[in-house]
Amino acid sequence: MKDLIDIQEKLFPDLLDVMQRRYKVLQYIQLMQPIGRRSLAENIKLKERIVRSEIDFLSKHGFIMVTGKGMQVTVEGNFMIEKLAAFMDEISEFRVLESQIKDKLQLERVIIVPGNSDEQEAVLQDLGKASAQFLSNILTSNQIIAVTGGTSMAEVANQMTPLEHARNCIFVPARGGLGEQVENQANTICAQMAKKVNGSYRMLYVPDPLSEETYHSIIEEPTIKEILELIHDAKVIIHGIGDAMTMAKRRKATQDVLTQLAERNAVSEAFGFYLDEDGDVVYKVRTAGMQLEELNKAEYVIAVAGGASKGKAIQSYFKQGKSNVLITDEAAAKQLLKGYSL
Repeated sequence: MKDLIDIQEKLFPDLLDVMQRRYKVLQYIQLMQPIGRRSLAENIKLKERIVRSEIDFLSKHGFIMVTGKGMQVTVEGNFMIEKLAAFMDEISEFRVLESQIKDKLQLERVIIVPGNSDEQEAVLQDLGKASAQFLSNILTSNQIIAVTGGTSMAEVANQMTPLEHARNCIFVPARGGLGEQVENQANTICAQMAKKVNGSYRMLYVPDPLSEETYHSIIEEPTIKEILELIHDAKVIIHGIGDAMTMAKRRKATQDVLTQLAERNAVSEAFGFYLDEDGDVVYKVRTAGMQLEELNKAEYVIAVAGGASKGKAIQSYFKQGKSNVLITDEAAAKQLLKGYSL
């Protein structure tokens, strides 16, 4: 049944909200029957016009019976409540988990998908789908979207679809990234996203990291300067969060740098900044592109990261308070909450 709901939710994004509302109405009528419409609206904290609409639907489909004494649940309605109970408990658990993390991290939105992407490739795909769906909901025409590299971002790109309501969007890499695997480079990912949504893209052909001398020289190049201006004007930024030591090794950091990170207890990495468990910057890679301190200029800064192994890294990164949306999986979310309860 859950697989069917997942498919329906992709076609009708508001499906779960509607299901939960109707289940709540049915359940309360069952508990308090017979009950009048006004009393029902007051008790379940919904506007009377919404309750009226739901009653019309439930009555039309034979789930409730409206009499002079009030509303009562029918045999079919009782059957539906029984069948939906376990599923709704599962959905409610995720909503509670999302709400808890939203409050802990002081975020505008948290989206959690079931499972552990460390163990199941399908969960990483679900992370990508949830992120692509969120982007679809918030993007408008003529926006600039900055994208980082990494496996999570590559999966978001895989799940993107054409956006009829958001035309002429420009996708740009949030930072340089030559040197990583091509499929995980920000240039590759932003190009794929742009093609999927019929937008355009610009490339940033600079290595990462840069020496101090090379950095100051390269950012004055006219073509590089133009792209950096686009990056800094991005209204939407979508990025991953890495485990500090994993990312350092992946980017072929020197043994000296690895030793520094270990000694300074680096936990997370984002935008070339390595952070400890308190969210303090312990090491910074010189890179062209978006800087951590510039994130507050964007309307949406969306972090996508999952897997139980990322729990501490996510907690570390969000101590900076730079992103306002988190899209993660169940395993990472539970590890994250565990970190706050210690």
